[in-house]
Amino acid sequence: MKRRTFLASSAVALAAPAIGRAQGANTLKFVPHADLASLDPVWTTADITRNFSLAVFDTLYGLDAQLNPQLQMAAGDKVEDGGKLWEITLRDGLKFHDGTPVLAKDAVASIARAGQRSPLVNLLSQRTAEMTAPSDKVIRIRLKAPFSMVRDALADYTAAIMPERIAKTSGNDQVPEIVGSGPFKFLPNERVPGSKVVFAKADTYAPRADGTMSFTAGPKVAHFDRVEWLMLPDPATSAAAIANGEIDWWENPPIDLLPSLKQNKALAVKTIDPYGSIGCLRFNHLNTPFDKPAMRRAVLSACNQDDYMMAYAGADPSVIHNPVGLFSPGSPYATTIGCENVGRVKDLKQVQKDLAAAGYNGERIVLLGPTTIPPLHAYSQVTADLLKRIGMNVDYQALDWGTVVQRRASKETIDKGGWNIFMTNLGGSGNVSPVSASAIRSGAAAWFGWPNMPKMEALRDAWLDAPDLAAQKKIVEQMQMLAWDEAPYVPLGYYAGPVVYRTGLSGIRDGFPQMYGVKRG
Repeated sequence: MKRRTFLASSAVALAAPAIGRAQGANTLKFVPHADLASLDPVWTTADITRNFSLAVFDTLYGLDAQLNPQLQMAAGDKVEDGGKLWEITLRDGLKFHDGTPVLAKDAVASIARAGQRSPLVNLLSQRTAEMTAPSDKVIRIRLKAPFSMVRDALADYTAAIMPERIAKTSGNDQVPEIVGSGPFKFLPNERVPGSKVVFAKADTYAPRADGTMSFTAGPKVAHFDRVEWLMLPDPATSAAAIANGEIDWWENPPIDLLPSLKQNKALAVKTIDPYGSIGCLRFNHLNTPFDKPAMRRAVLSACNQDDYMMAYAGADPSVIHNPVGLFSPGSPYATTIGCENVGRVKDLKQVQKDLAAAGYNGERIVLLGPTTIPPLHAYSQVTADLLKRIGMNVDYQALDWGTVVQRRASKETIDKGGWNIFMTNLGGSGNVSPVSASAIRSGAAAWFGWPNMPKMEALRDAWLDAPDLAAQKKIVEQMQMLAWDEAPYVPLGYYAGPVVYRTGLSGIRDGFPQMYGVKRG
């Protein structure tokens, strides 16, 4: 399939609707990669919800640029009993956006809820014998055995600190309201689904007085009184708006537009995520036919990573890094071992035979194809075409990303609105180690798609107990080889795309788009 051209480079000259600056110079206008379909960082792993959570909530620890945990809402911690007893003390002056104080019992409930769904926090929960709040300022965690990643788990964005009454909501249900603990306050009355999300500087928030702001750690200072996320209808509109100074920051400009955007001296084009994105074709392991590993392996054997990446990023091959396995290039556990399994069968008639041998009998394949995120739209088109060419009965459902986020949570059968495949990206710091990689979890903590891979869980436990990096890397190689056999998903290739922002902005740091620390001038 030839690379799809999303927009001609001349699109930056097209007129955009007047966005204006009615709120004044102290408003940051940001165009995110997708609409905010869910506000709950525990219920979904959608990157847009992660970015929302980083603005609205804070965590006990934060991660610096080297992904090392640092004190955040915590003033300090004490570890006793050979590493099995942790006492974490909250900083003074912490408040929620409704003005009530942040108490230890709120943190306990928030961590417990995150542990129901988050891969890393779930590992902490499994190893916890008891977690209590002996006072308003102290969180006490008694472990069954020492666990080296307590701080890492509590620095995860899913361990967002919420009021206890909200955090008692099951992780399988979305929270009923947002009462944040972070630098920006969500303004629900100004939210327009599919169009706008608005935040105000949280007057109740007290940033750390020490340290250096780095990734999700350090003083989270809000320099803007107001932040607006604008979901603009198409890339041409966004390109014209940022060129005209009507918006400040655009998260995901299509690769095709970068040459024109780079010519504008008022714009900066910069890659801020050092770990990029891995395309993902995710199978539903509960519904036939992909409940059979052989069926999943047959599809994996037909997927060519270069075809997928060229479909989106072919205009600038320098952002592509193939082949790729489970972990992002540049991360310490990245390996290409066994990557030749992806796309190894060039004869698609042979793939048809492999599917037939695995038991495929013309079942309808419901493919959820996001249309509002350019790379995912490109992947979806390539996948629909490929599945048809290998003889599968494809029901390609073109949907906005918000609808995909809701639909992929369904465990229903196909005749009741279920699905077989959805397309997404796996990226950022969530794809750099076995403990954060949600797509290879299984069992109770499994991500949407719900694979059952007890061998993978055992390897993860072995990785946690490994004595050194060399031993961990050997285990990661075993995990990757197991992934080619189980095929919980297909890695479709890697790209690291840039953001675009007005040169008058400063403080945009490497990592995820974060609204705090950013200012004009």
